[in-house]
Amino acid sequence: MIQAQDIHGMYAIIPTPAKPDAGKLDATDTVDLDETERLINALIRDGSTGLIALGTTGECATLSDPDYRAFVTCVLETVNRRVPTFIGATALGGHEVARRLRFIGEQGADGALLGLPMWQPVTNSMAIDFFAQVSDAFPQLAVMAYANTRAFRYAFPLEFWSALVQSAPTVTSAKVSRAHGLSDLIKATNEKIHFMPSDMIVHEFHATSPQTTTACWATAAGMNPVPSVALMKAIEAGNQEAIKTLVSAIAWANEPIMPLISQPELFAHYNIQMEKTRINAAGYSYCGPVRPPYHDFPEEHAESARECGRRWARLCQAYAGDFVFDHRPWE
Repeated sequence: MIQAQDIHGMYAIIPTPAKPDAGKLDATDTVDLDETERLINALIRDGSTGLIALGTTGECATLSDPDYRAFVTCVLETVNRRVPTFIGATALGGHEVARRLRFIGEQGADGALLGLPMWQPVTNSMAIDFFAQVSDAFPQLAVMAYANTRAFRYAFPLEFWSALVQSAPTVTSAKVSRAHGLSDLIKATNEKIHFMPSDMIVHEFHATSPQTTTACWATAAGMNPVPSVALMKAIEAGNQEAIKTLVSAIAWANEPIMPLISQPELFAHYNIQMEKTRINAAGYSYCGPVRPPYHDFPEEHAESARECGRRWARLCQAYAGDFVFDHRPWE
């Protein structure tokens, strides 16, 4: 089972490619499996050291069971154990979570990306017991806790993480989005849980805890993983100049979407739409339309997402492959 210290590099968070009619409420067989296979091979070829599927960007909550199973099977058969792969198994209730965990384990997933059941908010006791039961029932499956406060209506406090180390030993990593309190989290978990940040803030984690900051996740990988891969390589090499340059470049590419991201309530309404729009605009992969009911996306935000995708494509074209950009050519 994957332990905290085993997690290195850049983990690509992938969308679930959709066929053209996937936006219809009564659509069936919505997953574009050919594009799924092509995207996974491209991500691994271009340096992704791990994959995370079926989170928010992967539309875990809106896939039917047949589509879920078809996509998971395609992902894991294509990966063929070349890189560690975490598959999302979050659902409305515990019984469905267990069914999904059993399926992904049988299909050969290395781990599960797992949030809390999504209907009724939980207490600390409920949250801890939930992950403890997952560990007991699936002892060979590593769990990456999906620590999204807004999605799961739970604060993931320090006492939760402290208890998890004792009661849920298979939780060996966590997908997180903020550096605040990182030192306390690492201390409370005795480095047994790898707190993995996004490529947008991994430099902040590294500044706080260089020893434990060995990996990041990136939804931007669907636009092309090269900049995020390069940033993690620069961090691993301790190349401060390259880190500074790459952080600046990634921030420039993401600048158009920052007004949306910086408003948590607004972003919660348009998260999937933004990700799929910018990925489609970048041209590295095509993830198709958004599955219902999340179609609405005001044009002002849609154009910002498209501009982010265009900027990311320019950034990738400018990259020279040696941690260096020549006179900020992406601008």
